[in-house]
Amino acid sequence: MSHSKSQTIDVALGERSYPVWIGRGLLDDHARWRSTLRGRHALIISNRTVAPLYLERVARGLEGLRWSSFLLEDGEAHKTFQNVGLALDALATLGATRDACVIALGGGVVGDLAGFTAACWMRGIDFIQMPTTLLSMVDSSVGGKTGVNLPAGKNLVGAFHQPRAVIADIGTLDSLPDREYRAGLAEIIKGAAIGDADLFTWLEQHATALNAREETALIQAIAAKVRYKAGVVALDETEQGERALLNLGHTFGHALETAGHYTALLHGEGVAVGILLAARLSERLGMSASGDTERLERLLKAVSLPTTVPAGFDPDQLLALMRLDKKNIAGTLRLILWRGIGRAEIVAGVNEADVLAVLRDATRGNL
Repeated sequence: MSHSKSQTIDVALGERSYPVWIGRGLLDDHARWRSTLRGRHALIISNRTVAPLYLERVARGLEGLRWSSFLLEDGEAHKTFQNVGLALDALATLGATRDACVIALGGGVVGDLAGFTAACWMRGIDFIQMPTTLLSMVDSSVGGKTGVNLPAGKNLVGAFHQPRAVIADIGTLDSLPDREYRAGLAEIIKGAAIGDADLFTWLEQHATALNAREETALIQAIAAKVRYKAGVVALDETEQGERALLNLGHTFGHALETAGHYTALLHGEGVAVGILLAARLSERLGMSASGDTERLERLLKAVSLPTTVPAGFDPDQLLALMRLDKKNIAGTLRLILWRGIGRAEIVAGVNEADVLAVLRDATRGNL
């Protein structure tokens, strides 16, 4: 495997700006990331799948510090308040002071929970993201959104808390199952669909290379998506306006995930089906052309992502779950839709009958 040049992207947020490093072998590049730790204490939060693979390599970079680890079981179902409490107990046991650092070693679940734990301890301490899935490298590790799930819905509790650095070592993707890898590609496609038509065309041209995990194409795709997201976050850190566009398809996708009890679909798979449903709805509302929907569907299929709602889902239940979404205002659906590839926008007051029609079509297998 060739050693491609690593890339650095800066997320510009004034005094809280931070680097995102993308490349191979970065977990072992201790000189690079150790300098971002300010205090004497570190807590590595990881899970039981990732820790056996990479924890020792990170621990070697913590020599001379007081550190410990807290391991979650693997999966979205473990992103709970109970585990935040246990992680905070681990910080207490460590004697962590205000200059301590939490290190998130894992995918999005680990990153969200670790960031929220760091935001809570003494009202906010440093944390570093070390994402080990493609999805977390291109999405959840960048931008400072942290949170946990409630039985009522996903990410209903959280805080905006920016990391000190993001270390995206693409070597960790070698152990990623194909399904998880493709789920990350969904997030890259989503970014292109929202605001980068050129990237969308590039993805169409490089679908085969990305399927084969070709390293140069992969680093380029990750960097393009991170650069795009960093630009949006810099403009609108707490999602008052522009940043909400990053949620294209998410209202549909989260509803599908919740209805499937977080087991039927991975987050990235929910996003893939969700952006296609959003494109279908946009087309139905006369906002976009069928050709754009077809290009999106073709690209999703080219990287083996799902384009249909799993069997047994109830459209009325999905609509009820969509009403719970954080983007809704005063009892009307507020969705991120598009006017075609690269042109997403926020649409308030969407008629529920139109949404239900699209969901009914989708659950009848007509997607």
